[in-house]
Amino acid sequence: MNKVDFIRGEMMAAMKARDKERKAVLSSLLTALKNFQIDKREDITDAEGDQIILKLIKQTKETLEMTPADRTDVIDECNYTIKVLEEYAPKMMDEAEIETVIKEVLAELEIAEPTAKDKGKIMKVLMPKVKGKADGKLVNQVLGGMFK
Repeated sequence: MNKVDFIRGEMMAAMKARDKERKAVLSSLLTALKNFQIDKREDITDAEGDQIILKLIKQTKETLEMTPADRTDVIDECNYTIKVLEEYAPKMMDEAEIETVIKEVLAELEIAEPTAKDKGKIMKVLMPKVKGKADGKLVNQVLGGMFK
């Protein structure tokens, strides 16, 4: 079963349970998936579906950051949306897992003591390995912490 059909089934379950908020979030996710599928003119892969979900989570977090503190209705809606979307998002790597991949890349590039000058070279090899599995900001932080 592909991602679109799975999310459609989850949305139907939310409708039957009369969970309007969850149905709304899943409906917007389904729309994003279908729009991507229409643009691509073929079925989307699970990896592409995961990227769309991660993109929606990122956009919602950005909205949350820009929302004034007194707009609790918007804040609550964004937090709920993120919570629901994260149920369908791929599991993200934590700092320890990212550090392990960075060490593998350093060994591959034969860099014993990484410096800020090596960052571009390291990131070029590292990012394809963690794309869709780790938050770019966290990868950058972990890598930055390893510099001498």
